[in-house]
Amino acid sequence: MKTENIDVDGHYRQIGEVLTEEQKKKGVLIHALQKLQKEHNYLPEDKLRGLSAKLGIPLAEIYSTASFYKHFYFKPRGKNIVCVCTGTACHVRGAAKVLQRIEDEFGVKEGQTTADMSLTLETVGCVGCCGLAPVVTVNDEVIGEVTPGKIGEVLDKTRARTGEGE
Repeated sequence: MKTENIDVDGHYRQIGEVLTEEQKKKGVLIHALQKLQKEHNYLPEDKLRGLSAKLGIPLAEIYSTASFYKHFYFKPRGKNIVCVCTGTACHVRGAAKVLQRIEDEFGVKEGQTTADMSLTLETVGCVGCCGLAPVVTVNDEVIGEVTPGKIGEVLDKTRARTGEGE
């Protein structure tokens, strides 16, 4: 997304004159951050600087807003996101062993991205599938009941998506 393509007035056309120009610009900020992240898979500094100039919002305020939300990232992320749930149910049922196995297989620690940018490994406090614990997500696919015997399936799916092992 190019910052010059942001149409603040168009975004708020239905609201009319209720909001001030400053309120309109601040109101479109989250939407603009989401678009930037979708396009780049993270929030590049040069794009944030351009957004700051376009909206007339100080860069520090943009960083403050983006850093408040866990789903915005300031470092490049991998093409595929593998996330291990570490919530109570998953923890009790072996999530730490699952995480360790994935770290060992791909040579990254939680929060890191492989050198080839094919995979980022993350953890989350709860996926919301406690009955399927332990749970791993590979991009948007939820894989439940990940036992030591089933971890191979998760690793195979992950490798297929990253292009590893072809």
